[in-house]
Parts: sequence; C-alpha cells; structure tokens
Amino acid sequence: MTLLTIVTITYNAERYLPRTLKSVEKALAKLGDKTVVEYLIIDGGSKDQTLNIASRFDFISKVVSEPDRGLYDAMNKGLNPARGKYLWFLNAGDEVQDDNILSQLISAFESNADVYYSDAMLVREDGSEVGLRSKFTPHNLPKNLTWKDFALGMKVCHQSFIVKKEIAPQYDYTNLSADIDWEISCLKNSKKTQYLDFVLCRYLMGGLSIQNHRRSLLDRYNVLKKHFGLIPTLWNHGIIFWRGFWFARKNGKYW
Repeated sequence: MTLLTIVTITYNAERYLPRTLKSVEKALAKLGDKTVVEYLIIDGGSKDQTLNIASRFDFISKVVSEPDRGLYDAMNKGLNPARGKYLWFLNAGDEVQDDNILSQLISAFESNADVYYSDAMLVREDGSEVGLRSKFTPHNLPKNLTWKDFALGMKVCHQSFIVKKEIAPQYDYTNLSADIDWEISCLKNSKKTQYLDFVLCRYLMGGLSIQNHRRSLLDRYNVLKKHFGLIPTLWNHGIIFWRGFWFARKNGKYW
C-alpha cells in the first residue's frame, strides 16, 4: 500500500531540484520498504536541464511535463493521480529536514490522523539556516491547530503540512494565496489533526507569493474573507499590518 505521495512542482528548476531530490533519496535509504512512498514530479514544460536531472534518480515514480496555468494548477495535476493515502507537497529547492524524516512519518501515520503538521526550518539559497518559521515570523505554531488559527494568515508552512488525500480539495489556481485556502479547507474537513514534534522540512525562502507580494496580499484578503467574513477580516488585517510593522521594526525586516 502506498502511504505517502510526495509531489514536487518544477519549472526551469535545474538550479534547485538537485538539493530536493538528494534529500529525499537519503531519507528513502533509511526506509525498509520504499514502496510505501510515491514520488511525482509535475513540470511546467521546462526548457533547461530539469528533466535531465530528474532522470538520474530512480526513485521517482512519474514525471509529467506539460504547460500549466501556474503553480496551483500544477499542484492539482499532482494531487489528482496520487496513489498515496497522504499528500506532501515539497517544491524544488525545499528539502526533507533530515534522513530520518520519512521513517518517522510512516510511524506517525499509524495514528490515522487526517492532517499532520510541524514547524519548518527556513534556509537561504546557500543552505544556511535562518531559523524556525515559528520563531523567525510572527506565526507561532499551536500544538492544537484548527482552521480558526488562520484568521491572521498562514499559520503553517505549506511544505510542513501533510493531509489525507480523501479530504483534500482542489486548489484554486487563480489565487496566489491558494495554499492558505487549501489548508483551511483541509482543516475544516479534518476530524483528527496531529502536531508532529519534529521539523519536517527545510524551506527555501523566496516563493511565488514573495515574488508577487502585492497581489498575494489581495488574494489572501479574499481567502480570509471567504472563510471568516468581511468585518472580522477587515479587523484582522488591521492586526496583521500592525503586527508586521512592529515585527519588522524589531527584527529589521519581515520575512
């Protein structure tokens, strides 16, 4: 039985993909039964060496390379054919935290929770650690997570959020904050959500929403309004901007 499907989205990712694949390869080496993990690469039609790099790793179950309508459309293309009981999106440049993570995850799955989540280690392109996301950003990580914890934004890093496929909705590929919407929807569908006391991933800073910051803020507002209503969202965004101002003033920058 395939317990876990890891999905990696790529597009001209020759610079970042090797670090992701090497980290997964090392973690798979610690597993007794590698067949419990499926690994999918969903590529947007890369013109560089991305596909050539992927071909060097024999643990990859399937590579799909074709034009898409953006990151979240590509994620849907990974979600839909996934055979694993659980889904984990680990994008090009991100890494499994250490060699023991997959073994720990498979053991954790024995509790049959609908959602598993943990902290994420933020790293720079050179691999140096910035710090845990819960410490480096204003988003402290609760031990008993619910969808209501997202009232002030992205509470859990998308790469440290693992969900049972049967409760996972499609991503809204038109929204740059579709990851927040998706996590909230998953948590609304979850009957059992479990905190993991180990760090799941090393998150490479500088994703799509950072590169398109203004639009992502508007899209986040629309997502939160959808789930929490107009007046609470307006109030909470006042808190978000005030919190961000003081966090940046104290730390020199936000994120």
